[in-house]
Amino acid sequence: MMRYKRFFLQLIIILLFIGLVGILINNLIINLIRTDLGFNFYWLLKPASFALSEHALPFSPSDSYAWALLIGWINSLKVILFSLIFSTILGIIIGLSRTSKNILIKKISSFYITFIRQTPLLLQLMFWYFVGFLGLKNKFINFSNILKINTQGIEFFGLSLTPEFSALFIGLSVFTSAFIGEVIRGGIISVEKGQWESFRSLGLSERDGLIKVIIPQALPAIIPGLTSQYLNLAKNSTLAIAIGYSDIYAINDTIINQTGRAIECFIILLLTFLILNLSITNLMEKINKLINKKQIYIN
Repeated sequence: MMRYKRFFLQLIIILLFIGLVGILINNLIINLIRTDLGFNFYWLLKPASFALSEHALPFSPSDSYAWALLIGWINSLKVILFSLIFSTILGIIIGLSRTSKNILIKKISSFYITFIRQTPLLLQLMFWYFVGFLGLKNKFINFSNILKINTQGIEFFGLSLTPEFSALFIGLSVFTSAFIGEVIRGGIISVEKGQWESFRSLGLSERDGLIKVIIPQALPAIIPGLTSQYLNLAKNSTLAIAIGYSDIYAINDTIINQTGRAIECFIILLLTFLILNLSITNLMEKINKLINKKQIYIN
């Protein structure tokens, strides 16, 4: 009897889902007819007729919308990649500091995590852009000609970064590092106390024991949480539009205003981030499987 109830329940859920999808498709068709735009991607070949403040490849207003979207996608990937690396390094430092025996370091890292996590990311991006860079006016910070910070952005070893990229990069990295720090701390404290006592009894220092014994065992608990934060960072990068960074979301928004092709643009945006997030997830799953295999082999 229970078997038939489950079957009918599943059937009802499937029918409701199909009905919902049908309603959405019907509304889409009606709206397309009303706008008299149709549904196509031929407009991608037309000239964009707008300039981009930042582009890794040559770009001019006479280039196509497709090329503009590619430039935006490269800009998005650039800031996401750099932010992932820096936020991970910073997050590891914060996470290890949270487990430190030094009370001062522990309190500072705890305050850092609490403050960053309780402040909206958009507000932080605004701070880094308008206060951190534009607020410098004609002043600049110079560290032995290696690192320069002014209204033009950041110059590091001769590499120039625009204020928009710099603010987004720092904002995403700092914000995500607070969450990664908690993931690292949670993974470390999940290791049994007996493992701590074991490496201490062997005469290993706290630093060596942490690196060689504790962290390898904490990784299976850390990787899933780390994956979630990486995905969040990729999605949060779309807030770049608030500070004028030319990422794929900002360029999509400009194209929608010019062409009215909202549906096609949203599909492009959806597919690009879906591919990116699936790539991040698959990579982290492979890393997780590799770590678990090594754990089984060691045990």
